[in-house]
Amino acid sequence: MAAIKAHGSLISTATNRVLVILYEKELEFEFVSVDMSTGEHKKDHFLSLNPFGQVPAFEDGDLKLFESRAITKYVAYEYASKGTQLIHQDSKKMAITLVWMEVEAQQYDPVASKLVWELGIKPMLGMVTDKAIVEENEAKLAKVLDVYENRLAHSKYLGGDCFTLADLHHLPTLQYLLGTQSQKLFDSRPHVSAWVADITARPAWLKVQALRKKH
Repeated sequence: MAAIKAHGSLISTATNRVLVILYEKELEFEFVSVDMSTGEHKKDHFLSLNPFGQVPAFEDGDLKLFESRAITKYVAYEYASKGTQLIHQDSKKMAITLVWMEVEAQQYDPVASKLVWELGIKPMLGMVTDKAIVEENEAKLAKVLDVYENRLAHSKYLGGDCFTLADLHHLPTLQYLLGTQSQKLFDSRPHVSAWVADITARPAWLKVQALRKKH
């Protein structure tokens, strides 16, 4: 039995954020699929893991966590000696990585997630995309990506010279948007485009994609 369990849904960007770090760290884990279509995430068993009734939830032995970015930070620190180094020991380098982790959570994700819902999830569920919401949020995302373009002109990755949590946190929303009209926002910025190509080709991320296809 794996000590680590990741509970979630493979259509969930937050669940995929947790899965990719487990693969980056080359950890043994059990993926526990949560059927959100039947409301499993609102039942008592799941609420004991995440009281907000949202995926993912995470267990490592007797430790129970929720909130995908908190989980990735825990895994990066707890298993620092395994797999890919996703954090820095140097406090100044780590501070820069933390800035870009905050940028992802506060600037990029709120806008990108609205586009994922409209362009990625709604079509899957047979719902109609709201073009006005798409237009509004593409304009907002373009401004964020202008900042990224400038940053990535001077740094191979957002947090510095190597791949860190700051980059990893973007992967699930990025993947959804790459197959949609919003892809043009990434493609039209050469440094952003090169960064996207780099991080989406990582073996750990390809394993998440393979798991999604299998399910």
